[in-house]
Amino acid sequence: MAGELWLIDTNVILRWIQPEDRQFAVARSAIGKLEQIGSIPCYTSQNLGEFWNALTRPLSRNGYGATPQEAGRRAETIESRFRLLPDDLAVHFRWRRLLVDYEVSGVQVHDARLVAAMIVHGVGRILTFNARDFARFIGIDAIHPADLDRIQ
Repeated sequence: MAGELWLIDTNVILRWIQPEDRQFAVARSAIGKLEQIGSIPCYTSQNLGEFWNALTRPLSRNGYGATPQEAGRRAETIESRFRLLPDDLAVHFRWRRLLVDYEVSGVQVHDARLVAAMIVHGVGRILTFNARDFARFIGIDAIHPADLDRIQ
């Protein structure tokens, strides 16, 4: 797995950067293992937007209640440790095709956008707490952080 690109889902990034989260340890361990074996954790602008949204949303609305300044500092950590998979026209057109080919609707359009970025940038695996959300996409291997030890 050395040199292999992995997309890190927003739900893992949020827990990786929040020591008070109950799943912090498993997220931290999984990303640490990827880095230890030479894999390259990646993110997209969408991940960063979702991260910022959840981090700055009030606690009363299922967020973390952070200030934009705190979100900015934590985003810098992500940007310094993970590789950005940039958006471009190829990602857009692949995403549009996935929406039709897989009959995607509702909130799953966001997952399809991540998959489009993965396909365009040659990323075959995503580390996510919601592996089931990616099961429909052929060629995408969604791995729960707790299951990372079971893959080769």
